[in-house]
Amino acid sequence: MQTPHFIKAFASLGAFLQQFPDGSRNSSPDLLEINEKHYEDFAAILEKETIYNPWFTREFLLQSLKGISLMLEERVLLQWLSAYKLNEKSPQQIKTVGLVLAGNIPLVGFHDLMCVIAAGHQVLAKPSSKDDHLIRKVAGVISSINSSIGGRIKFTDNLLKGMDAVIATGSNNSSRYFEYYFKDIPHIIRKNRNGVAVLTGKESKEELELLGRDIFDYFGLGCRNVTKLYIPDSYDLTILLQALDMYHPYYQHHKYSNNVDYYRSIYLMNRVDFLDNEVLLVKEDQAIASPVGVVYYERYSDIDRVQKDLNSRSEEIQCVVSTHPGILDAIKPGTTQEPKPWDYADGMDTIRFLNEID
Repeated sequence: MQTPHFIKAFASLGAFLQQFPDGSRNSSPDLLEINEKHYEDFAAILEKETIYNPWFTREFLLQSLKGISLMLEERVLLQWLSAYKLNEKSPQQIKTVGLVLAGNIPLVGFHDLMCVIAAGHQVLAKPSSKDDHLIRKVAGVISSINSSIGGRIKFTDNLLKGMDAVIATGSNNSSRYFEYYFKDIPHIIRKNRNGVAVLTGKESKEELELLGRDIFDYFGLGCRNVTKLYIPDSYDLTILLQALDMYHPYYQHHKYSNNVDYYRSIYLMNRVDFLDNEVLLVKEDQAIASPVGVVYYERYSDIDRVQKDLNSRSEEIQCVVSTHPGILDAIKPGTTQEPKPWDYADGMDTIRFLNEID
């Protein structure tokens, strides 16, 4: 069985990564050898990462590592893979799966890499130039933990060729190119998606502050970030904006504040109505995807209509945040950036797809 080897290796990786958000080097004998080889180098990459990509602040780098380490707890991995039949593959059964990785948030492509390895195949990954260093280093750590597994991970800076299947993540524009280029092999092509939130008007201040995490984490660049609000007809948006004042320090980040300032100027010049608490602009709009620094909202009087709208626009939506019992499959405020391994992007079961590659 390949699963026990995978779980042991990736649980060890999780323990290694957990040290950095914890803020201290773990003296456990299980981590002694891997720390000697990789701890200092990994810490150095974290220090430099914000130079390579200014959107990757230390706060968000550590948050990403924390989320991945929780995903890699042994009990979580066991629960995830217990739903599948994953046997050791013969050399003839092992396929090469190309990964076109995004770079919007730190290590965003890690889950796809993990899925390919869990399914017993080998990875040929093309990282984004915006998130290149960490993913390569993580692969190096895996190789130190289990050289057999690490040997199934390769990277390229060139066009992907010679794959048996591909998983590509990009924009709505790039997806058309991917669909054409990879049309002759099994593929998953991911487009733009965003999170939405459906408010009841009865949320506590704490729940609204947690919703702020869903909006502001990673500066709103993730596909699970909330970019659209459905609010009751009578809802006073100033209540939400007051609760979100605690996120004002994000305005000190020059790239984020440039976005806010730009759209504020555009809206003012075009006499567009919007609300502004200096760190976030809130504008009425039926669209799901909003620019960085802006959240759209839409008022409702009938919750069933909202659910129908969510259903009809499911291909634009990654996740839904709500405490309303009438909203199906909703998650709690503050949890959009804490997916489990089985929370597949776009709702497509990646392991099942990989198991069905001929």
